[in-house]
Amino acid sequence: MKARVHVMLKNGVLDPQGEAVRHALGTLGFDGVKGVRQGKVIELDLDEADAETARAQVTRMCETLLANTVIESYSVEIG
Repeated sequence: MKARVHVMLKNGVLDPQGEAVRHALGTLGFDGVKGVRQGKVIELDLDEADAETARAQVTRMCETLLANTVIESYSVEIG
């Protein structure tokens, strides 16, 4: 079973990488970009066959390693 985790900085947390991308886009002539938030996507290939069990496993992975839950939020897709 495949799982995909999207991790983003929480609203209110400064995103220097996103700001650097926004500035670079402006330099390249893309003036209409007012803000950029950069995150990460983690794809997992799991042995688990049950979707709810897989979701619970991936949630535990996020809470313990994949996301810094103090400053990041995450969402899990199972499929």
